[in-house]
Amino acid sequence: MSEPLDFRLEQSELRGEDEFGEFGPEDLEYYVDARGTFDKLPLCPDDESLAASGADVAIVGAPTDDGTSGRPGARFGPRAIRSAPTTWGRDAWSIQLEVEPYERLTVVDAGDAPVVPSRHARALRVIHEKVFRVARAGALPFVLGGDHSITYPSAAAVARHVWPRKVGVVHFDAHADAADSIYGSLISHGTPMRRLIDEGWVQGSNFVQVGLRGYWPEKVTFDWMREQGFRWHTIVEIEERGVDAVIDEAIAEALDGPEVVYLSVDIDVVDPGMAPGTGTPEPGGMTARELLRAVRRVVGAVELAGMDVVEVSPPYDQSEVTAMLAYRVVMEALSSLAARRG
Repeated sequence: MSEPLDFRLEQSELRGEDEFGEFGPEDLEYYVDARGTFDKLPLCPDDESLAASGADVAIVGAPTDDGTSGRPGARFGPRAIRSAPTTWGRDAWSIQLEVEPYERLTVVDAGDAPVVPSRHARALRVIHEKVFRVARAGALPFVLGGDHSITYPSAAAVARHVWPRKVGVVHFDAHADAADSIYGSLISHGTPMRRLIDEGWVQGSNFVQVGLRGYWPEKVTFDWMREQGFRWHTIVEIEERGVDAVIDEAIAEALDGPEVVYLSVDIDVVDPGMAPGTGTPEPGGMTARELLRAVRRVVGAVELAGMDVVEVSPPYDQSEVTAMLAYRVVMEALSSLAARRG
C-alpha cells in the first residue's frame, strides 16, 4: 500500500434507487409529519371517512382547558401526546403483551372536536357530539384531553351510545373531581364526576377511583360520594396492599352491575417526579410503571367502551416525559385490547 487510506465511508448506508420516495409518511420520525396524527395513523376527521375506515378504535382530541382552576396548558395536551417521541408506528410490537396492536386492530385518528377558546360550555357540547359520533360509527373512542372536565361530555356520550347497558367507570386520579362547583362553575375540571352522577349518566355505585391522595377535595365531598355509593382506593391502600390487589378489586367493583367500562386516566395520578407536566401535581403518587401495569390489567379484564387520558400540560413538562407517559397509556390500552380480542 503506497498511499494512505482515505476515510470516505463509501459503505456507510444502504441507498435506495429512489431516495425521495424511499420512506413514506408512516416511516418517518414523529416530527416529520405535517398531519400530526397519533402514531401516524390514517386521519378520518369526518363521519364519512370514519365509517369507511371500519375502525375498531378512533383517537379523538379534546383540546380545551377552560375548566382549569390552576395552571393552564392542557389544551395543548392532544398535540403533545400525538407527537410524543416514537418511531414505532404501525410496526409497534408490545414486549409486555407480545402482540402487534395495529395488526389486530384497525385504529385511526378522528381528529379534534371543534372547540374554540373561552366558550367552555360549547366546548363540552361539541366534545360530547364528537365522541358520540365516533362511538356511533362503531369505533371505541380514545379521547386525549384537555383538562378533566372533558370526561363529563365524553363518558356521557359513551353512556348515551351503549344505553340501555350500564357503564362502570374506573378513574385514576390524585383527586376525586366530584366537587359540586369550583368558584361557582359547575363545569370545572374539579366537577365532572359530580355532573355525571347528578345527570344520571353513571350510577355512583358504578364509580371506582384509584390513587386518591393529598388535601382536596374537602370532607363534605367525600361524604357526598359515600352517600352515592362511590368506591375509592387511596394511594395509602396501594402502598399497603400492592397495585395488583387494588386493581383487581377495582375491576370487580366496576363490573358489579355494569356491562361495560369507561376508563379515565388523569396523568396526575402519577407522582410529579415522573409526570411533572400537569396542572395540579400531587407528590407521592403512583409510579409510571404501576400505572401502565394497571391500565393493562383493567383493559385486559373488562369490555371497554371508551377511555380518556387527561391533564397533560406541556408548558410544565420536562423533556416530554409526561406526554410520552400519556402516549404509552394509550398504547398499553390498545395492546391490551388487541390481546383480548386476539
